[in-house]
Amino acid sequence: MSAQLLFMQALNGLQYGILLFLLAAGLTLVFGIMSFINLAHGALYMMGAYFAAASYQYSGSFILALIAGMGGTMLLGVLLDRFGFYRLYPREHLDQVLATFGLLLFCNEAVSMIWGAAPIFMSLPDELSSTVVLLGTPYPMYRLLIIIVGLLVAGGLYLLIERTRVGMLIRAGASNRGMVSALGVNIGWLNTFIFALGAGLAGLAGAMVGPILSVQPGMGDSILIMTLVVIVIGGIGSIRGAFLGALVVGLVDTLGRTVIPAVLSLSLSQDLASPLGAAISSLAIYVLMVIVLALKPEGLFPVKKH
Repeated sequence: MSAQLLFMQALNGLQYGILLFLLAAGLTLVFGIMSFINLAHGALYMMGAYFAAASYQYSGSFILALIAGMGGTMLLGVLLDRFGFYRLYPREHLDQVLATFGLLLFCNEAVSMIWGAAPIFMSLPDELSSTVVLLGTPYPMYRLLIIIVGLLVAGGLYLLIERTRVGMLIRAGASNRGMVSALGVNIGWLNTFIFALGAGLAGLAGAMVGPILSVQPGMGDSILIMTLVVIVIGGIGSIRGAFLGALVVGLVDTLGRTVIPAVLSLSLSQDLASPLGAAISSLAIYVLMVIVLALKPEGLFPVKKH
């Protein structure tokens, strides 16, 4: 296995981890602060992809498509919170799971009725279809753009959480929600802001993944599972944990699918090494999660309680 191939797979793992972070950041805040289990988060990711694809087909502008994907899901998040989900916040987790899973199924059927069951493919503008050379390795420009945008979002979230009054309230709510409410803060609107922010980040991830993967019903189901794994590994309610946990998961998953089959092929036939390596690679993330939970049940970077 060449060093160039490993470097390219590491970049792919970084890009995958960035997408997972965009999903995990909002979901971990919602769960950590509001103690709300939102299984419909994957549906918001899917809706962002559909909003972006529809906007791109109508306008031909990729920038407008990204704005529509993120802005549309933020608006959808506000509507969901103010007209339904806020009633579920004080309820049991089982009620939240059933309601949000029902919404997930509803969204999957709704996009099938509106856009059809066939996949939608988003084409890239010519300026984003080229490749760049990084350390002697050609790499797609668009995948590099995803990494850059994700890092900028991570920096923006850090500034929001650590350097603004809203961030102070979010951090205080994660530690002691009742005390924040007692100090006169409108918890309802704070919850709405957090939920809309998380929805917007999920929509941005869906919009950006549209040109890489096909946009189709149910596309958010599988990535939701991986997002939950990221949150468990990183620590519930921790943006830093979501970021670093997403990078770890992305790199382990991507490199594992390349390295493990290659290592097995040294002692096994190619016909046996490939399927066995793929099976082991798919389990690597969950083995990592079990190890983390055994050593640090609160995750690698849990929220500090004051």
